[in-house]
Amino acid sequence: MGNKAVLLRPKSVAMPTPVLKEIRIYPIKSLGGISLPEAVIEEKGLRYDRRWMLVKPGEGGSPGEFITQRTYAVMALIDVELTPEHLRVYHRHRPDDVLEIGLNTQSDERLDVIVWDDTVAAAPVSAGADQWFSRVMGFPCRLVRMPEETRRPVDSKYAQLDDIVSFADAYPCLLVSEESLQELNRRLAEPLSMIRFRPNLIVEGTLPYEEDTWYRFRIGSHDFYGVKPCARCVLTTIDPETGQKGKEPLRTLATYRSLNNKIYFGQNAIPAAVGRLRVGEPVEVIERREARLPFP
Repeated sequence: MGNKAVLLRPKSVAMPTPVLKEIRIYPIKSLGGISLPEAVIEEKGLRYDRRWMLVKPGEGGSPGEFITQRTYAVMALIDVELTPEHLRVYHRHRPDDVLEIGLNTQSDERLDVIVWDDTVAAAPVSAGADQWFSRVMGFPCRLVRMPEETRRPVDSKYAQLDDIVSFADAYPCLLVSEESLQELNRRLAEPLSMIRFRPNLIVEGTLPYEEDTWYRFRIGSHDFYGVKPCARCVLTTIDPETGQKGKEPLRTLATYRSLNNKIYFGQNAIPAAVGRLRVGEPVEVIERREARLPFP
């Protein structure tokens, strides 16, 4: 028959169904996160996620300014645990010095606090919580909680009707895929853990950065809107194990995940309705859109 070349058509490879690998919440903004087997979806995001926040006391009746790791990297070392009735808070190097906060503890007092460009009403938690955090942080600060009646709107350019958000930076949920992290780590000298990026929903079984294209997706039986890629800041350069700042991952992400002077990693998402999520539930992409950052 001779040496006639034969062109073989490659067999199509079916992608596995993406699944929800992990659920994480961060009850007190910018402090340690908690991994959960399941979570309740509320209007403002996952239950207990960013419902508390540290603020510097305002002077002369002015609003209290929010505090984050961006300025105070020591916050990376303050861990939070969730019990049926309390949050347990402690500095990782002093685990016996524990603050317990009742999940329903807040005063009837209201004070204005600032979160980025928003001024919203918050409730002080307790004088004891203020004293504990002021001692651990090394300067006066207050712990506040977002009351149920406070409605902080999502950016109107991306909101679906009257969407609201907690003390999170801007959106109720953040989703990242394991494959996106693996692709980033492939480019780094030292791999980073997912907790560096503080997502709520971690999925696996996708292509790297495929979540950029998810406009409407379903986890289990609950729909979400993927509204925009998440712009990342210097907080991602703080090692959550040590509280030390470095240059990664922003230096590497800037080489291939940059657009209009911003660096992107992960997808901001808004829940379409309340409900309950469980780890292991399948993820179905219902509607896609063109990625703003084409993968090279």
